[in-house]
Amino acid sequence: MTCSAGRSYTVQTGDTLFLIAERELGNGQLWTRILHSDGTPFTAATAKTIHAGQTICLPILSPSGSTGLTQIITQSVYESMFPHRNSLYSYAALVQAAQSYPLFCNEGSLEQRTREAAAFFANCGHETTGGWDQAPDGPYAWGLYFLEEQSTILDPYCYHGNSAYPCMPGVTYHGRGPLQLSWNYNYGAAGAALGIDLLKQPDLLTKDGVISFLSALWFWMTPQPPKPSAHSVMSGTWHSTTTDIQAGRLPGFGMTIMIINGGECGHPGSHAVLNRIGFYQHFTKLLQVDPGQHLYCNTMHPY
Repeated sequence: MTCSAGRSYTVQTGDTLFLIAERELGNGQLWTRILHSDGTPFTAATAKTIHAGQTICLPILSPSGSTGLTQIITQSVYESMFPHRNSLYSYAALVQAAQSYPLFCNEGSLEQRTREAAAFFANCGHETTGGWDQAPDGPYAWGLYFLEEQSTILDPYCYHGNSAYPCMPGVTYHGRGPLQLSWNYNYGAAGAALGIDLLKQPDLLTKDGVISFLSALWFWMTPQPPKPSAHSVMSGTWHSTTTDIQAGRLPGFGMTIMIINGGECGHPGSHAVLNRIGFYQHFTKLLQVDPGQHLYCNTMHPY
């Protein structure tokens, strides 16, 4: 059977998914990105049932020697994308953070990887923009300007219904970082994944550039069911189910908007959606890649 995403591999005697990932992908931890031949992911249980002769699908990674990100976004390109960025958002901080997510901009074809970079930074640009229509250098030159949500009265963003990550006294969970991480449950889950207590210290996202980018990459790379990850959408590893198709949820930049802020979708005329798309088209032009299909989410129904 031919793999719809990635390349085919025939399981050998003695293989485990970890050993296959270590040998074929250079990192045993990437076994979670290996798929069944029908495109479905392995679980911890089904991973133990693989057998010699079975066909599985390996993700396509960019050549070794550098991360997929640095092959696409060099320091000079990054600086041209964000000429008015806050100094906390340094290229060095970005690259260091990306090393914790080796599949970021590193899965699929070069076109898909480049689109993913454009999509990630377009959403970051919108979330942190300090620009306006007549801003010097244009409205899309002001991404990564703000470190946190700009409001005179900050919402604490505390959801008391989440017992796993309860709100801590004296702090708020308003938007911070490149993707404006919000709500206690996101700070808690991100902190657990990164090994940092962000529930107690959410301000680390405004003080440490690496942690700030890590928070954004965690949100981008991590599926939150029923939502897929934005990474899987842009890398081509996510495919719409029948339910998704009926709800208008199709792969493309518009789906990343649905994942990040579904409230902007499902209706026409959203200024936020238009601004995100403006950033995306600006960056795809700069990176010389076709933006692809389904940029809008106005006909997508939220989860």
